[in-house]
Amino acid sequence: MASMSPHLLQPMITKLESISSLTEEERYAVESLPVRVRTHQSREDIVRDGDRVSQCCLILEGWAYRYKILGGGRRQIFSFHIAGDIPDLPSLHIPLMDHSLATMTKATVAFIPHEAMRDLTYQFPRLAAVLWRDTLVDAGIFREWMACMGQRSAYDHLAHLFCELYLKQEAVGLAGEHRCPLPMTQADLGDATGMSNVHVNRTLQEMRGDGLIILRNKTLVIKAWNELIRAAEFDDTYLHLRERTVG
Repeated sequence: MASMSPHLLQPMITKLESISSLTEEERYAVESLPVRVRTHQSREDIVRDGDRVSQCCLILEGWAYRYKILGGGRRQIFSFHIAGDIPDLPSLHIPLMDHSLATMTKATVAFIPHEAMRDLTYQFPRLAAVLWRDTLVDAGIFREWMACMGQRSAYDHLAHLFCELYLKQEAVGLAGEHRCPLPMTQADLGDATGMSNVHVNRTLQEMRGDGLIILRNKTLVIKAWNELIRAAEFDDTYLHLRERTVG
């Protein structure tokens, strides 16, 4: 079903405006994109590794994650996604999926035809540049995850991830006062960081004991923001937010 609601695609506009500026004409062009909306239950695949796709997935509500299944059923999580993210934006130019995208929570997803996205970028070159910028920011996040995986301790790694997830949500109005949703399980955190469940649990207990965080009812409460930043050696430059919170 196509929709022209000026509010339906607001999460996409909010996300893009967190990293760049949009004109009124550009906002209207985004709002006017034809979409098909579907609600997915928690832990459902949206697209699978090997699929050839003809549309992009925009998260309107809820959480999603990108992952790949390796031999023996081992899972590697590549990224977590919130409302406003278009996790498979590269499929606009590389339609054969080389990983899977699934919901972490119940999620509302808008499917935007590739043809409509291409028309948008042809008609509005500045929007094409903003979408390209979003893809480059995504690549920067991948680099930070690689640095964490290879060189940071478990404690520093989780601290860095929590800083990142908080700031990403704060930038689009989903978090504030050092409190944000955190719906992933310890198994999810382990598959994203390369740690065992036991190691994740032990590290979270240590962080709680040090007074840095509280995890309760799928909510992250950061009790000592400056100390968390120091533990993570966190610099938010790689997020390229328009209004930087750190540094």
